[in-house]
Amino acid sequence: MSLVISEIKLYELLKAKIGEKEAEAFVQILESKVDTRLQEKTQAFATKEDIARLETKIVESKVDTIKWLIGLSIASYGILMASMKFFFHL
Repeated sequence: MSLVISEIKLYELLKAKIGEKEAEAFVQILESKVDTRLQEKTQAFATKEDIARLETKIVESKVDTIKWLIGLSIASYGILMASMKFFFHL
């Protein structure tokens, strides 16, 4: 709301100095440049969808890590048992 009031004040100030058409054109140009800059800046922000996708990837990574940990533990146990059987003839 304050942006609209600022635009009106700017328009009124410029209208008195440079004329009505020029003031209107200037305010429109300024508004379009501000909108463009704002869009450029907001493209770098993470959306809720981006955060949700990231959380999903983190959970999937954790699950994969746990699977590998269990698999490697079983393999290590098997190697240990085979080594003990070979060296100690159990």
